[in-house]
Amino acid sequence: MCLSCVLPADIIHPLCKITFSVCVCCSPANSPFLLFFCFLQGIYTYLERNFSDFKQRGFVVGYDTRGQVTSNCSSKKLAKLTAAVLLAKDVLVYFFSTYVPTPFVPYAVQQLGAVAGVMITASHNRKEDNGYKVYWENGAQITSPHDKEIIKCIEECVEPWNGSWNENLVDTSPLRQDPLKKICDSYMEDLTKICYHRELNVRSSLRFVHTSFHGVGHDYVQMAFRAFGFQPPIPVPEQKDPDPDFSTVKCPNPEEGESVLELSLRLAEKEDARVVVATDPDADRLAVAERQDNGSWKVFTGNELAALFGWWMFSCWKENCPQDADVSNVYMLATTVSSKILRAIALKEGFHFEETLPGFKWIGSRVKDLLDNGKEVLFAFEESIGFMCGTSVLDKDGVSAAVVIAEMATYLQSQGLTLAQKLVDIFEVYGYHISKTSYFLCYDPATIKKLFERLRNFEGPESYPKSCGAYSILHVRDITTGYDSSQLNHKSVLPVSKSSQMITFTFQNGCVATLRTSGTEPKIKYYAEMCALPGHSDRSVLEEELQKLIEALIEDFLEPAKNGLTWRSA
Repeated sequence: MCLSCVLPADIIHPLCKITFSVCVCCSPANSPFLLFFCFLQGIYTYLERNFSDFKQRGFVVGYDTRGQVTSNCSSKKLAKLTAAVLLAKDVLVYFFSTYVPTPFVPYAVQQLGAVAGVMITASHNRKEDNGYKVYWENGAQITSPHDKEIIKCIEECVEPWNGSWNENLVDTSPLRQDPLKKICDSYMEDLTKICYHRELNVRSSLRFVHTSFHGVGHDYVQMAFRAFGFQPPIPVPEQKDPDPDFSTVKCPNPEEGESVLELSLRLAEKEDARVVVATDPDADRLAVAERQDNGSWKVFTGNELAALFGWWMFSCWKENCPQDADVSNVYMLATTVSSKILRAIALKEGFHFEETLPGFKWIGSRVKDLLDNGKEVLFAFEESIGFMCGTSVLDKDGVSAAVVIAEMATYLQSQGLTLAQKLVDIFEVYGYHISKTSYFLCYDPATIKKLFERLRNFEGPESYPKSCGAYSILHVRDITTGYDSSQLNHKSVLPVSKSSQMITFTFQNGCVATLRTSGTEPKIKYYAEMCALPGHSDRSVLEEELQKLIEALIEDFLEPAKNGLTWRSA
């Protein structure tokens, strides 16, 4: 679905997570608001057709702290308008009385038995943006065919309904319920299911700093730490409270690393705190930094954190499971552009590992399927610092991830280890997995299409490249077309996704590299990882090999100069 009147027309947004720019004249008659109402009316129409008990089971509405002063348009205002459309149609609406982390919405959908839910947020996007995420009754972001069917319903609802503009219904309708206390209490209680060392946490002298990046995370991370027996982390005072202007950072995205963590790192040094945890503005993602013995800071990548989380969740499971527990019934998942480290751990330890398409909507849906079939899922992740510890929330969750990493760091300290040292141990046991991810900007859709079509016809019609520079290619998988040379029938096991471009190359030397377009930004991303076997522990050699392959990938496949691509750091 493309909101072409609000966004650059070349950026296509999946329905489950749409981000849009808020116009300075956001009035009911303005086209962005008309589009917003058409979407909501389409959602209502689709849900009414699919659930005979829709009005009784209800719908969840949550929101973050974004707000544009010039347009008087905040996430809360958009949430009220969302609720108004449904309340006007006599639907029970669970409307949070204050801002909440994004994970609270899918959690509430399941806990309350609602048919669906919406979270008004643009996550870590620029301050001018806002958007929404849609969750189905299973607590996962919607996938096909729901997205396509909702679009059809939207096209049937192009005129605003009577009462749709009345945001005051949230304050007056008896059908509006506030689920905040119930969901918050239940969430924190469920969180303790993945707390394994509470007594150690209570005694710990390890200190933590938390930054919520001007978003929703502060109160909820404080509560999560208390639930685990910790003293609450030290908040960064300048970033603790909501600020829709994100006034202390150029970009409210903790994934950008040390440059945006400056205030939290300096505070940690002042307070003698060794670990910094950073939640993004809607608190569904987590960045982590650890002070090393030489005083420098190690900011972990999403893939490195996943290695730690994967080791930790399996180790805790193994220590606490019954003697007759079947390890073959245990699963971990990751998106296909993420590190293969969980695959390496699974091969050695005997549990199952599965890949999904990029995006937590695919992970959440697959996890629900596994749970419904009696499987046990311990952990799932995507490389862009999105982590799911346990299965209380079928989406990435920065609040739970923050307190789990705190318990892990506390336990490791009792063993005389740091997070960074344990990461090396994990790589020594399961094989070094060294990854690098970056992107180029490209604002011309025709150029992007031409670039990927060249790769599909590299050595003649329908002939993919057999090498990249000096590196031989073992297998090619093209999610856009459904081709996979590693399969006997040459058909991809993962679902075909024609709306985006994504090709993965597996090389003879153990490297895996993926080129793909972003679903929400004008980017061509590359993900490259050197997957070494245990015993191949010369990290510098592996890093050099990976860097040379990336250079060949950029020069031979992306051709930035020829295609007018702009490098990320430019």
